[in-house]
Amino acid sequence: MAGNLPVRLDDIRAAAARIGERVLKTPMVESAALSEIAGVPVHLKLEHHQTTGSFKLRGATNAVLSLTAEERKRGVVAASTGNHGRALAFAAKAEGSVATICMSSLVPDNKVLEIRRLGANVRIVGRSQDEAQEEVDRLVAEEGSVMVPPFDHPAVVAGQGTLGLELFDQLPGVETVLVPLSGGGLAAGVAAAIKELKPSVRVIGLTMERGAAMKASLSAGKPVQVEELPSLADSLGGGIGLDNRVTFAMCRDLLDDVILLSEAEIAAGIRHAYAVEREVVEGAAAVGIAALLAGKVGSRGPVVTILSGRNVDMDQHRRVINGDAIYGKDAA
Repeated sequence: MAGNLPVRLDDIRAAAARIGERVLKTPMVESAALSEIAGVPVHLKLEHHQTTGSFKLRGATNAVLSLTAEERKRGVVAASTGNHGRALAFAAKAEGSVATICMSSLVPDNKVLEIRRLGANVRIVGRSQDEAQEEVDRLVAEEGSVMVPPFDHPAVVAGQGTLGLELFDQLPGVETVLVPLSGGGLAAGVAAAIKELKPSVRVIGLTMERGAAMKASLSAGKPVQVEELPSLADSLGGGIGLDNRVTFAMCRDLLDDVILLSEAEIAAGIRHAYAVEREVVEGAAAVGIAALLAGKVGSRGPVVTILSGRNVDMDQHRRVINGDAIYGKDAA
């Protein structure tokens, strides 16, 4: 299986060497409360402590550093639900390039404002990731910008995979890894690293019930479009691309399972992270905790759940903590 993968362990190790001085090695801590609930040791990989607030800095940095000087001069462009745009804006600026980030109107204002603060050009287009991608394609064709996709790109996947290397180095005895799943860049990269290092480890993707594009595509056996709906896990929204070339096949071949979470379960994960673990995380980062609290993960440990980002709208976070309904009839 590993021999057919577009991203291999050697690619991920090369990415780790390339980006090592530009990203943080994030902490891992054991959660006493979740360990008691799950009946096995549970560790939290605190990737939301990363410089730009999410794991996306790894893939964006590796992709930008893989470009030629001439390509960087032309500027980079991407569609994003927020965190990739923030990471790409940061990585491009660090290398003297300029990023243009195309986003749908569903992206929270706090993420849009932060991307602008980092010096990127921002374009709000339509109400879906697919519509934002159409603007990216236009900029590539008409202005010569270089596209750095949020997930479906070997350099991006290899960069995200460095999180898997780091995780395994911190806990070689890990038996189950819980990974937030959207377009599949993080899940594919982490699974590629972990499965080559220790094939027996279960790697499970976690996503929301509302508009889970990768789950629907895996069930259909090919990339499919889904309706994008507002969710507490907004960073997991968006399609995977009908012409997906990298992450669909990797997630299909490497993930052991995909677990869906309701809005109520995601809200419970956010509340637990804050009240018990003393961590502020966005909904997409809380899905692993949510699955453990809901009893949806089997008792094979040690377990590591990746807290992937902290870039939550703090007004929304306050409402979740207070138990207010957000999305869907079961959100509170």
